[in-house]
Amino acid sequence: MTWLRLLATPARRISPVMLIQFPRLLAACAMPMLLALPAAAQTPKSPPTIKAGAPAKPATAGPTPAGPKSIGKYDDWTAATHQEAGATVCYAFARALSSTPAVAGRGAVIVTITQRPTLRDSVAIEAGAPYAANAVASVQVDQTAIEFYTDKRNAFARDGKAVAAAFAKGSKLVVKSPLQKGVATDTFSLKGFGKAYEAIVKACPAK
Repeated sequence: MTWLRLLATPARRISPVMLIQFPRLLAACAMPMLLALPAAAQTPKSPPTIKAGAPAKPATAGPTPAGPKSIGKYDDWTAATHQEAGATVCYAFARALSSTPAVAGRGAVIVTITQRPTLRDSVAIEAGAPYAANAVASVQVDQTAIEFYTDKRNAFARDGKAVAAAFAKGSKLVVKSPLQKGVATDTFSLKGFGKAYEAIVKACPAK
């Protein structure tokens, strides 16, 4: 899969990059972990996404940074880790089950939640195509409506903790993304999110 990128009055900007590589590098796309936040807080890069269900890549000797490693597959969600600046970053992600209408040239659509030692519950959606300027992505978790702010090809939650709580209680996530080529509706399953979330929190505890 690809890599994955959250305040009523946002305070900083971030720029995420996600990669899909398990068992091989499938693609590189800007997103599932970070996006540009307005001027007051800065968020680190997002972690990579690995191919769902793929086994962890064996560690190799040498200076080359280790690639993403699978923690486990939980129904429709996958949990994994990767190394970032010497620290372990944990993330869970899911691909859209359906997307309508079809948008020519659109890439993978992925939702990701990331845990870093001092930055918790970063929730981002990789849209697979550029958002319209100043667009707001409408996110619906069962009956709960949430707005994500957007930047380029990604949308980010302003309150990741609240979004994580909604995901844990929900069964379905529907995202309406105002893209440059029209509005797309993407549907994700939240089945397995709770277990995947517990796994990444355990693997990357807060400091």
